[in-house]
Amino acid sequence: MRHAAFPLGLVFAGAAAAAVPQTVELTSLITGRPEPILSENWQAVGEQSAPIDFRACFRTPLSLGLLTETFTIYDAAHPLSAPPGFACYDAGRIGADLATGAAVAFLSARDIAPGVDRVVAVYPDGRAYVWQQPSDLAGTQ
Repeated sequence: MRHAAFPLGLVFAGAAAAAVPQTVELTSLITGRPEPILSENWQAVGEQSAPIDFRACFRTPLSLGLLTETFTIYDAAHPLSAPPGFACYDAGRIGADLATGAAVAFLSARDIAPGVDRVVAVYPDGRAYVWQQPSDLAGTQ
């Protein structure tokens, strides 16, 4: 597998540079538009030809309280599995933690590709995960 380095320590497998977000964005409750948040220690994997293949792990110094008061919560988050070997991302654990409230999912951006939403899950300690899922899983199509 070929790796390329991107800003903020982002590592991306494959040739999908165009599909890699250079910053993390969450959708504002006020404007309804994606706005950048602070992020660091990026790792990512995916393929440009399949938008739902993108997964990423990062950390944010922003508090979960600030995020929930400022950005749109995504109630229908369904973390999709990552390829083998992408150890920082565990879809089963993230999904279970979202179900119990140990993590909160936010809408990053709706329709980043036709019928695909970008979702970000954040933990109180600043761990965070990104994936892209079909918007029909959220009941938005």
